[in-house]
Amino acid sequence: MSEQEFRRALGYGNAALDLLKRGSIPPYPQFYELFYTYSTGVNPELNSRVNAIFREGGASSELAQRLYDEFLKAQDTNERISSVSERMSRRLEAVHDAIDTAMASASAYSGTLETASSDLDGAGDAGSLRALAQRLLDETHAMQQANEQLETKLEASRQDIADLQRDLDEVRRDSMLDPLTRIANRRTFDEGLIHAMQDAAGNGHQLSLLLLDIDHFKRFNDTWGHQTGDQVLRLVAMTLKSNIKGRDMAARYGGEEFVAILPQTDLDGARIVADNIRRAIQSKELLKRSTNEKLGRITASLGVASFHVGESAGTLIERADRCLYAAKHAGRNRVYSEIELQLRDTAAA
Repeated sequence: MSEQEFRRALGYGNAALDLLKRGSIPPYPQFYELFYTYSTGVNPELNSRVNAIFREGGASSELAQRLYDEFLKAQDTNERISSVSERMSRRLEAVHDAIDTAMASASAYSGTLETASSDLDGAGDAGSLRALAQRLLDETHAMQQANEQLETKLEASRQDIADLQRDLDEVRRDSMLDPLTRIANRRTFDEGLIHAMQDAAGNGHQLSLLLLDIDHFKRFNDTWGHQTGDQVLRLVAMTLKSNIKGRDMAARYGGEEFVAILPQTDLDGARIVADNIRRAIQSKELLKRSTNEKLGRITASLGVASFHVGESAGTLIERADRCLYAAKHAGRNRVYSEIELQLRDTAAA
C-alpha cells in the first residue's frame, strides 16, 4: 500500500468513527464497516439514506443494524456461499486424491498378480511355492488396508459434504429472506412474480397482486423509536404471511411496504384476501415490550390488481400501486382494487 492509499484509508476510518460518535452508535465491527463504506462514497443509495437520517436526527444502533442488513449483509451471504463452495471443492479434491491412490494400489496389486502367475510357472519346489504364497498374502493384506483407508476417507468425505450441503442450503434460504421480518425479500419477490406470470400466461390461470402499506408508519418511529417500528414491521409481516395460502408468496417490498403474489386467484378473491389481512392487522394491539405499555392499533392500506396476459411485471406493480395510493387518498385503512379505481375515475369524469 502506498503512502497516499494509506492516508486515504485512514481518512475513511476516522470519518467512520466520527459518524459513530455523532450518532452515539457503538463501534461494533458491522457498524464501523457500514460507516466506512459510507465514507468511501461507493454506494450512493446508502449515502443518501444515511444523510437523510442524520438530517432528521434519528441515528441509532437499531437503525444502523437495519442499514447494515439491507446494504452489506447480502455481501456477507455471497461470501458465505463462496466459502462453502471452496470447502466443497477442497473436499471433492480430497476424494479424487483418495480414489487415485486406491486405483494406483489396485494397479500395483494387479501387476503383482501377473508377476506371481509367471513365477508360479517356474516354481519347482515347495519352498518357492511357500515364498510365492507368502508374497501374495502380504500384497493382499496391503490391498485390504488400502481399501479400508479409502472407505474411511470416503465416509468422512460423505459426512463433510453432507454438512457442507446443509450449510449451503441454509445460506441460500437466508439469501431469500428479509433479515428483519423473515419473509421473502425484494429479490425473491421479483423472481417469484416473473415465474407466477409465466405460469398464469402459459396455463390460463388467474393471478392477482396485493400491495400493502402501513398507515402512518413514520409516526411509530418518531414517537416510540425505531425498535418499536421494527416490531410493527415484524407484526405486519407475520399477519400477512398467516393470512395467505401455501402457494402464495408474502414479501417485504421495501420500507413499510409489503406485497403478496396470489396465484390462481381472481380479483374478487384477492380483494377478499386483502380485506381479511386488513382486518387482521387492525385487530392487533401493539405493546411496548419493555413496559407492556399499550401503543395503539396498527392499520394498513392495500391495493389489489389482477394480471393481464402480455403485460410486464412493472405494469402490474404500477397498477397495484395506483390502487394502494387511491386507498390512502380515500382515508387509509381500506382496500382498493381495480374495480374501485375504475368507479372512482368514472365518477370523477
